Amino acid sequence: MTAEPPAEPPPEPRRTESGFPFAPVYGPEDLAGRDQAERLGRPGEYPFTRGIHPTMYTGRPWTMRQYAGFGTAAESNARYRQLIAGGSTGLSVAFDLPTQMGYDSDAPLAAGEVGRVGVAVDSVEDMAELFEGIPLGEVSTSMTINAPAAVLLLLYQLVGEGQGVPPARLTGTVQNDVLKEYIARGTYIFPPQPSLRLVADLFRYCRAEIPRWNTISISGYHMAEAGATPAQEIAFTLADGIAYVRAALAAGLAVDDFAPRLSFFFVARSTLLEEVAKFRAARRIWARVMREEFGARDPRSQRLRFHTQTAGVQLTAQQPEVNLVRVAVQALAAVLGGTQSLHTNSFDEALALPTEKAARLALRTQQVLAHETDVTATVDPFAGSYAVEALTDEVEAAALALMAEVEELGGAVAAIEAGHQKAAIERSAYRIQRETEAGSRTVVGVNRFRLGPAELAAEEPYRPLRVDPAIEARQVGRLARLRAARDGAAVDRALGALRRAAEGRANVLYPMREALAARATVGEVCDALREVWGRHVPAERF
Repeated sequence: MTAEPPAEPPPEPRRTESGFPFAPVYGPEDLAGRDQAERLGRPGEYPFTRGIHPTMYTGRPWTMRQYAGFGTAAESNARYRQLIAGGSTGLSVAFDLPTQMGYDSDAPLAAGEVGRVGVAVDSVEDMAELFEGIPLGEVSTSMTINAPAAVLLLLYQLVGEGQGVPPARLTGTVQNDVLKEYIARGTYIFPPQPSLRLVADLFRYCRAEIPRWNTISISGYHMAEAGATPAQEIAFTLADGIAYVRAALAAGLAVDDFAPRLSFFFVARSTLLEEVAKFRAARRIWARVMREEFGARDPRSQRLRFHTQTAGVQLTAQQPEVNLVRVAVQALAAVLGGTQSLHTNSFDEALALPTEKAARLALRTQQVLAHETDVTATVDPFAGSYAVEALTDEVEAAALALMAEVEELGGAVAAIEAGHQKAAIERSAYRIQRETEAGSRTVVGVNRFRLGPAELAAEEPYRPLRVDPAIEARQVGRLARLRAARDGAAVDRALGALRRAAEGRANVLYPMREALAARATVGEVCDALREVWGRHVPAERF
């Protein structure tokens, strides 16, 4: 008699990126005992689970932004003009690393980095060249800048005024989210407390001077790129948002005076269902925090408005054309999740800065979704889905638990100083890397479905965009000419006024604007603040 083969153990359930198991089938029992009508509401109504506007994309699609910036201001200006001509409805500026760190192009620490990962902006003259021929009263501009966000915003204002555009007509966003720099990205300058003071000063300045400007884009994107799970991404981002609200209230602002201008920035991964659930959960949590903790009464203060970028960390250098598929799926997740604006990555970004053709294809991806599919025909098409509603509840519960841990440590700033969020994200990143190396996490073209030697040999060679190394010398020469032509005594007086404001409690943006108008450079302004506030030294904890 033949023995029966031993029964195979049941397969491990597949888990979401946040770590809870997927059910093979979802049904009404997964939502039992939950008041879904109260948790969902209607689109455009509290708690905004189904979207922040009643009509969402049935009225008009999301804003299609393309993040761009490289080399000199003139080169980036040419790319912006191409994007606008191709149908982009918003600009998004990438700055080089020295600018992000508050250094001029001729600083010793800037050597080798000028114009590499974004555009070099050292002065108001560079900003004017960056937007030459682009009417700032008619475009919306997002600037990915954090520690020196106030400096770059004031340069933008000065250029707008030079075009004859009053500040009240300027629209756009500065990222201005320095807390996530301590957690995941590293382009910080000052310690957390003076950085929060600078954020609050920018809030007050914009309320009085640039009222249509979005004063902060509180970012989970960079945490996700560093390895955060979806639950960690929204938990740590919303915890940062709470810290910014508290800082603004401590500065004397009323919640409904500044909260409507807050916005957020998230990633969209290829795990479409969980990403849709993540966006819905984030809206619900933020609405309740703003109404119940901070007493916001204006519905605009309770709405979580957010920009989305597809997941750069999931792009691969191997078989880069496959990234077109990844980006399309990620963009669809963002749209189904209810984003207000979207940047789609170019397929070649794992290799180099995007070529013009790759950037155009990325924009076309959004245009196909908006104009050739039916996802804009109805609001929140996944509402009521057993799977998505259950996932939304699970992501929400996991995020709330993580937010409670941050609160127990004394809030986002205290947790950052203890290295809490950074350590949690590093553990998640390590787990993802181990799963990829072990093969339990499939990455097409990397650990499965790879090309053989003959196929690799037949591949057409890729010609990446290269930044001219002579850019650095040209920027250094441009700075020398600026310093020689300006009134040095006026610059020194303005920087002295800025230092005195930083030592006291006055809003530093007003003397900062005067210094920049006198042709002080980004590095000189940041150095003046470094002299008063010092530099941040991170805590290490794993």
